[in-house]
Amino acid sequence: MHSLDVAAVLLRATLGLTMLAHGWNHVFGGGKIAGTARWFASIGMRPPLVHAWVASVSELGCGALLLAGALTPLACGGVLGTMVVALTTNHLRNGFFIFRPGEGYEYVLMISIVAVALAGVGAGYLSIDHAVDLPLSGFGAILTCVGLGFGGAGLTVATSWRPQAEPEPQ
Repeated sequence: MHSLDVAAVLLRATLGLTMLAHGWNHVFGGGKIAGTARWFASIGMRPPLVHAWVASVSELGCGALLLAGALTPLACGGVLGTMVVALTTNHLRNGFFIFRPGEGYEYVLMISIVAVALAGVGAGYLSIDHAVDLPLSGFGAILTCVGLGFGGAGLTVATSWRPQAEPEPQ
């Protein structure tokens, strides 16, 4: 085992647990899935309940895959896609810092970059990918992650994001 394997485990654990917690909160926290759907409706995602479930299941599933180190570039692509949709539909217009009103994009940007980097590094020695001799890393894995992430996000935003028009100034 090398230092890169330790780094991969740390990245997978951090990103995987973060995504699991986020998905869990969408489904079971505060307003539960109904509250998540209401929030999706407020940012213009249609149909909101479908997107609340898709985002939540993606976060839970990708988080679990990352923790196990299974199909890592695909899991990273799922994380990236979810974050690019969040960036586009809500965070980008609010500036960089997360503490700004409406929440800025620093959080989703960081998660996005970590997902792409992890896809390139690979799951490492302590992973299912390694155990089944599935060498998923390098530029091909990065391209897979980026293609899936931006492709899925682009399709989602193009077909389902219908924000309300800003009122005209008086």
